[in-house]
Amino acid sequence: MNIDQIIKSKIVEAVQALYGQTIQADSVQIQNTRKDVEGDMTVVVFPFLRISRKSPEQTATELGEYLKSHVGAVDDFLVVKGFLNLLISKAYWVTVLEDAANNQEFGLTPANENSPLVMVEYSSPNTNKPLHLGHIRNNLLGYSIGEIIKANGNNLVKTNIVNDRGIHICKSMYAWQKWGEGKTPENTGVKGDHLVGDFYVLFDKHYKAEISELMASGLSKEEAEQQAPSIVAAREMLLKWEARDPEVIKLWEMMNQWVYDGFDITYKELGVDFDKIYYESDTYLVGKEEVLRGLKEGLFHQREDQSVWADLTADGLDEKILLRSDGTSVYMTQDIGTAKLRFNDYKIDKMIYVVGNEQNYHFQVLSVLLDKLGFDWGKGLHHFSYGMVELPHGKMKSREGTVVDADDLMAEMVDVARRTSEELGKLEGYSDDELAETYKTIALGALKYFMLKVDPKKNMLFNPEESIDFNGNTGPFIQYTYARIRSVIRKAEASGIQVTKKLDVALSISEKEQELIKSLSLFPAAVKEAGDTYSPAIIANYIYSLVKEFNQFYHDHSILGEQDEAIRNFRLVLSQTIANVVKSGMNLLGIRVPERM
Repeated sequence: MNIDQIIKSKIVEAVQALYGQTIQADSVQIQNTRKDVEGDMTVVVFPFLRISRKSPEQTATELGEYLKSHVGAVDDFLVVKGFLNLLISKAYWVTVLEDAANNQEFGLTPANENSPLVMVEYSSPNTNKPLHLGHIRNNLLGYSIGEIIKANGNNLVKTNIVNDRGIHICKSMYAWQKWGEGKTPENTGVKGDHLVGDFYVLFDKHYKAEISELMASGLSKEEAEQQAPSIVAAREMLLKWEARDPEVIKLWEMMNQWVYDGFDITYKELGVDFDKIYYESDTYLVGKEEVLRGLKEGLFHQREDQSVWADLTADGLDEKILLRSDGTSVYMTQDIGTAKLRFNDYKIDKMIYVVGNEQNYHFQVLSVLLDKLGFDWGKGLHHFSYGMVELPHGKMKSREGTVVDADDLMAEMVDVARRTSEELGKLEGYSDDELAETYKTIALGALKYFMLKVDPKKNMLFNPEESIDFNGNTGPFIQYTYARIRSVIRKAEASGIQVTKKLDVALSISEKEQELIKSLSLFPAAVKEAGDTYSPAIIANYIYSLVKEFNQFYHDHSILGEQDEAIRNFRLVLSQTIANVVKSGMNLLGIRVPERM
């Protein structure tokens, strides 16, 4: 039981003993005492005034006296403007450090076979273009949320749904067929997903030219957009695909494989993975069957043009198309099928979709439709909605070729890491291979941390140069602090210093050391809060706060130069435990920490 829980239970006892009333521990409010006020923990006493029928000061004093006499860890207390500030003994904080140092899973709750199973879906790329900056935020959030869910005692399945069919896919296919001249990743040296993306851009270029030409001949913009030869051909290709035309299917399989091979390289570089990948080409038919069942059962209706719709106005939504007039499926159809397959494949207790906030309405509709179709888990789906990544020069547009490509961005980040490290004179004495690996670790740490430290619900502006700064709230700053601690530990080992994790509770530790242990002790609460809110930003900013405090301690206190062996041992244990928590926290963000920097 941690000190918060102990204090809460004793406050419950105190209220019963002093005022003859029963309260719940959850109703007791405890906060960290403000930095500018003496004390470690603050109990809010105002909710108890109606029970005590006394002034805030008198109530706080009576509760303080009770805690001081009944809780060994409480050394003293102060009453400040009606708040009860508790001073926790130094011996207690030394014990907290000792417990953390001896617990390999400190802050983490391992799952077992009876733990809930949570499925997290993220990435969800289309096979008509490479992954871009927006996908990076999605993948990093999805992966980190999964790790945080695991750290809170859940079993985890990470899934991806690949949108490998539809008109957008046919646009790339038609462009390759029309203007590709037999180009392949092998004969061009171009990564497969990039090559296919180039043809998607090429399609848009020709399509716009055709629209302009048709408008010049007298058609309206809407008519030209419908009648342009390229879009007509792409639509015909989609119909042939759904009819399983052998030539179209062969082309589709070839180009999709190019993209999958490219995606695999990007995912590996980014450090994300999946337990199961679903493909829209497999799931849309299952969804179509469910929609037709719903039509037969009167849940949906068919219009004169044969399109199938769901009327959700009674649910506060609008009408939603589920099948087009030509019988082809929409995204919603696929998502219905995918959801059904997933719940058939896994005994999921919770399903989380990591998808941008522009799809909020889509997931409201999906939840209602699944519920109407009789799936009891329909309303339990959770859409983790996050903000968009913006750039200094505006929004990205795939079809115009103005996206920030994920592969290019990662390569640029490595280059920035190299330049910054060279300018600062860091990493001297490394071999070429060690340099390359360390640059990559710093670059991805910078990229991931910059993406994850922001509240996921907010839009964010991405700046590569700012993210790689070795000072401030950045990944490299945290990585450098970890490497600094590891350097101290290696020097201690090289000097033959024996470190014991059994600490002397009678040690006279400084205020700064006590504050650092207090910060360390908050890691389990940070992990829980991040799990409750699905927010990697909670972990990121906790770790930054911890390393910032450690660096102040490091500046003010000698570690290896300390002459008192017990104090030196204490500081080495404190430093190593901080390093362990930093590594655990960064792991939850999918970020590696280098042993040397």
